[in-house]
Amino acid sequence: MRTRTRASLVATAAAFLLVATVGNSAAAGDGQPVGLVSPGDPYAACDISGDGTGTNYPSAEAEPYVTTSPRDPRDAVGIFQQDRWSNGGARGLTATYTHDGRHFTETPLPFSHCAPGGLNYQRASDGWVSTGPDGTVYASGLVFDATDARNGVAASTSYDGGRTWTHTTPLIDDTQAQFTDDKNAVTADPVHPGVAYQVWDRIDEDDSAKVYDGPSYISVTRDGGRHWSTARPFVDTSVVPHSQTIGNVIVVDPRTDTLYDVFDWQTYDIDYATGTFTPTDLHFAVVKSTDQGRTWSKPVTVAKDTSVPEVDPNAPTDATKSLRAGGDLPNVAIDPHTGELYVAYEGSDFSGGAHNSVELVHSADGGRTWSTPKRVNSVTSAPAFTPSISVDARGSVAITYYDLRYLTAGNTTTLPAAAWLLTFPRGAENHATERRISRVFDWLRAPYAGGHFLGDYEGLATDGPVAVRPLFVETNADAPQDSTDAYSGLFLTGGSYGPSAAATAVPHAAVRHAARPHRIVR
Repeated sequence: MRTRTRASLVATAAAFLLVATVGNSAAAGDGQPVGLVSPGDPYAACDISGDGTGTNYPSAEAEPYVTTSPRDPRDAVGIFQQDRWSNGGARGLTATYTHDGRHFTETPLPFSHCAPGGLNYQRASDGWVSTGPDGTVYASGLVFDATDARNGVAASTSYDGGRTWTHTTPLIDDTQAQFTDDKNAVTADPVHPGVAYQVWDRIDEDDSAKVYDGPSYISVTRDGGRHWSTARPFVDTSVVPHSQTIGNVIVVDPRTDTLYDVFDWQTYDIDYATGTFTPTDLHFAVVKSTDQGRTWSKPVTVAKDTSVPEVDPNAPTDATKSLRAGGDLPNVAIDPHTGELYVAYEGSDFSGGAHNSVELVHSADGGRTWSTPKRVNSVTSAPAFTPSISVDARGSVAITYYDLRYLTAGNTTTLPAAAWLLTFPRGAENHATERRISRVFDWLRAPYAGGHFLGDYEGLATDGPVAVRPLFVETNADAPQDSTDAYSGLFLTGGSYGPSAAATAVPHAAVRHAARPHRIVR
């Protein structure tokens, strides 16, 4: 058991089961304290000697996501990668759940061989969770081997709020090297209990035939996760040669039961002699379905993808200090009262291409037309990364993100970063409140996986009528065997939207200061 300054931990004797008590933490803005939700490592004893080459980062959590129950705001389930590898995926995926909103229990998800009763895959990645109106929790995971071409997407279901998982099912199982599944997500239908949608992109890359295609795929359950439909493409990228989608995420309008799938559309000029991919068109797009995913509209452009490589601003050409964050991946939410769609993403429009900011667009007409992009992060000079967004029934919009505002000129030793929560009432982007919700931590201590890696996304969910629950990752100082951990808490979004960010900043322990295409990222 490890001691934490911001949470008290209680370990049980049961194998693979750990309890995190969010207790004596300092308050973070409005709501309850932020607390540790990843106190241990359920895969620490797993034999990974046959799971391929690369550097494994023990006890490192990355890329969290979170869902809350519409039946009881005290119920929440998070998911994250456990023990990240440098060259793709993790030993497995871990769930962390609470039934009182404060005390979290950690349990392994059965997506890899390291989990008891898990699928026979070496690695897992890209965890996602969503809760239906009946309280059923659906989990999605990318599964693959590092020593052969096997890869796919899997589903698992919990009927007890994340405590146990069952009906673990491979939705697609590719064995040929030309096929690669990536960036999956699952969304429970808020109108129809027992219905949920899994989406992802499936790359078909055959150099000998000069083929590169990456359509969106979907699989649907209509019986509460007991069975899933045969995976099939629903966004056809072959209409534009050498194109793919990535970052597919579905949101549902509960008033009309209309489904919207938002993604990044990427087109490349490919030199097969050198294996060089040059992006020629990158933009976010949306398709919609009015029959529970059976048929879909043609894509509509949402906004240009202007994200640039994520780097340490003081050492932009130093590959050892490159970052990996949410570039090229949209995060989407819908106002359940009005049906207004919001998409947040990284873009460089407001820095002249120098660095990424958090940009926001919205649509009030069902995705037919979209607003011009607006920068919503407050510090214009600091790169900002990995936005997550949610909208509650009152129209309160919440966005979390990381930025580098604490980095000083000349500091090439550390990369001080922090997570922020921005909230504003419907239609009041210009009157947002911003609060720091993390410590200031050194991003360069994160696992190196195509860049120092906290995650291609972070978690954020509405939690009851006036609060949101983020789930995010921080690094730990001087802890190579525990380089990152996941944290969560509750934050109010209503009323006057709180005091200024400076007044609500978290007391923190001191930190020692001294174009890539996304393609297959895993």
